[in-house]
Amino acid sequence: MAQPSTNPSAPPRIVPEPGIRTLTGAQIIWDALERQGVEVVFGYPGGAIMPAYDALPGSTIRHVLVRHEQGAAHMADGYARASGRVGVAVATSGPGATNLVTGIANAMMDSIPIVCITGQVASTLIGSDAFQEIDFTGITLPITKHNFLVTRTEDIMPTIKQAFYIASSGRPGPVVVDIAKDAQNRSIEYQYDPSPVRLPGYRPERLPLPEELREAKEMIMEAKRPIIFCGHGVIRANATSLLLELVHKTNIPVALTLLGLGGFPARHERSLGMMGMHGEAWVNKAIQEADLIIALGMRFDDRVTGNLKTYAPNAKKIHVELDPAEINKNVKVDLPLLGDVREILRLLLPHLGPGDCAAWLAYIEELKGDSAVRDIQDLPDNGRLFAPHVINDLWRYTDGKALVVTDVGQHQMWEAQYYKHDHPRKLLTSGGAGTMGFALPAAMGARLACPNDEIWVIAGDGGFQMTASELATCAQENIKVNVAIINNGFLGMVRQWQQFFYGGRYVATPIKSPDYVMLAQAHGLKGICVTKRSDVRAAVEQARSNAETTLIDFRVEQQDSVYPMVPAGADLDAMIRRPKPELKSAPHNPIFETGDDK
Repeated sequence: MAQPSTNPSAPPRIVPEPGIRTLTGAQIIWDALERQGVEVVFGYPGGAIMPAYDALPGSTIRHVLVRHEQGAAHMADGYARASGRVGVAVATSGPGATNLVTGIANAMMDSIPIVCITGQVASTLIGSDAFQEIDFTGITLPITKHNFLVTRTEDIMPTIKQAFYIASSGRPGPVVVDIAKDAQNRSIEYQYDPSPVRLPGYRPERLPLPEELREAKEMIMEAKRPIIFCGHGVIRANATSLLLELVHKTNIPVALTLLGLGGFPARHERSLGMMGMHGEAWVNKAIQEADLIIALGMRFDDRVTGNLKTYAPNAKKIHVELDPAEINKNVKVDLPLLGDVREILRLLLPHLGPGDCAAWLAYIEELKGDSAVRDIQDLPDNGRLFAPHVINDLWRYTDGKALVVTDVGQHQMWEAQYYKHDHPRKLLTSGGAGTMGFALPAAMGARLACPNDEIWVIAGDGGFQMTASELATCAQENIKVNVAIINNGFLGMVRQWQQFFYGGRYVATPIKSPDYVMLAQAHGLKGICVTKRSDVRAAVEQARSNAETTLIDFRVEQQDSVYPMVPAGADLDAMIRRPKPELKSAPHNPIFETGDDK
């Protein structure tokens, strides 16, 4: 039978339909996963999931042995983001399951489809505080789209089918399937049921009414200062081509959320760049003066809006969104269009034509001024190595074609500013949860999803140390990624906030690192240390040519800060700009002042 995939570019996987067989619940787990098109899972064995592991050699599925279950959840997450398919993590009960929690919460915040299969103590022991018994469905109830506790062998296959359907349909998200050990051990007469999943009351597919589409058309054609917002939903819906068509027809400029980067080409003439707390100054200013916002697949996060009381006060707002819970949750909108971004754009496009926004585009160009030029390759480095130099150089040396996975912090924002993403699913980053330690394991998951891509991890020295143990997984599983550590000796973003808002008291933010070159070598991998910009290119080229994972320790300026910055809760256009050379109150890098002091 041909199994559907959530990735339109992936061919359907053909699994033969045998007759009735006698299988254990453990064998049924792998059979059901194979029939969902699963080719790889990320996991760590333990007592309550041992029956499933014992049955694994009879499956075609590849298992990647992680070093910590949090890494398994992030690998499943990275696999899902890169491929558009459902990622799978496996763990045992108790601490094995609870170690997945951070990764599950991260997937929930960013609407990533993963299924986590965990072992549970035998059904006869549930509620007795048995060894390694944890109420995992209770723990994960607030951070999953849905979860299941399976105590009967007969329920394993239909539950896994439902889990994949729920995870990948509508607004995607994580699903937990907690399976009792005795349900894994028991044998039953089994035959796979290929019928479609139907869940009473669950109707994720919807489309706007014709009159709503007509109203949207009128609002768009009447606007003089419109902006399109490209959110993560554009990427999830594979709607980039339709967004390009929308811009071609209407000439409306596009601003992007962090998770939307790559959903619209960065080098397109109508791309404004990233909005929000560390977005471009001209973007935030334009949003505040717009008369229409067309928000596509985004949720008006606080890092995007700033002070809600003063946010885009003159703009009517059209919100295209799958999840009705997001409508009017943070920002009151004038017209919600509930449904898949791709389908709504397909219905809307035939009714649109060129708008009258020439004056608006000219005004935005004036707002940009010299700041529009962020190509810093020819500017002097004064003998010092700055993180933006490293990231901008990496963009140039990879021709902007690498799949980049970032951790969370200053380097994440510099990557968003200085690495130009022209294609979807080429930037994977933790947005809503802001999970340090995400990058390395997520990149490993992406490698299994995209075996032919060039993959770079960009991580801070703090976040990298949280999941550095997964280097051992890279070595054992022969997973090749390139790792750029932006090493400034601080928990950089927290230090920046301490500098700006806490009187420069750097409490618990200086952080010591190991010798990363020796750490890589200890795992049988390659390590390089770079302290001068003139050595960046050679290090990048060496990493690209190496067959194994290569780690580069970039020793960058310690107290550089990300500019511009909107203080938490401030008006969106009330940005902290990079100090001019004569201002000595904060560390600064004169190289970048032509871009950020306007």
